[in-house]
Order: sequence, then structure tokens, then C-alpha cells
Amino acid sequence: MIMIVDDNAAMRAIMKQYIQSIKVNHEFYECGDGFEAVDAFRRLHPDWVLMDIKMPTMDGLTATKTIRQQFPSARVIIVTNFDDPELRDAAQKSGATGYVLKERLFELQGLMA
Repeated sequence: MIMIVDDNAAMRAIMKQYIQSIKVNHEFYECGDGFEAVDAFRRLHPDWVLMDIKMPTMDGLTATKTIRQQFPSARVIIVTNFDDPELRDAAQKSGATGYVLKERLFELQGLMA
């Protein structure tokens, strides 16, 4: 299962469509914010989490850190619009497996191989 976490439903649909083109026969679960993602991860234990950073209620970095503290083997890839060295560093410190810009979704293929 792949969990897609983004407050923009259209972006979730784009990511899902792209992932379906490179990884067939996967189930998907979608969340609109980090709080929902943490709760869903506890119940579902997905293989991968694609996590946006800027979201209401709980941001993606906080959600990633929370998930990784409770589930150290969780694989969370930050997928964001922000190409910022400080955010990349913060993502790494939160336990993210990778950091991909939304305009470069093709990089997910290598990370999820």
C-alpha cells in the first residue's frame, strides 16, 4: 500500500496516476494532512508514504518525525514544491527516506525501486 499525503486533492490524484504508471497493482490510501496520516499509518502500515510538507493541522515534517519515532522502519518520501536546503535538511532530520520535488516525480521511481 502507498499512502499519499497532500492537502491538495488534485495533486494527490496526479501522484497516484504517476505511481500507478510505474508500480502496477498497488493499493492507495489518501490523507489531507499530517495528523490524518499519523493516524492512518498506525492502522494501515503502508509500504510507502509520499508526504507533502506544507499542510494544515500538522505539517509533513512533524508527521514524518512522529511516524518514524513510532515505526522506525517506515519509509516516508517528502514530495514538495520547495527546493530549499534547510527544508531538505529538516526532512532528513525528521527521518524521511527521500526528498522529491513535485515537478520531478520521475525521481520517485528510483527511490521506490
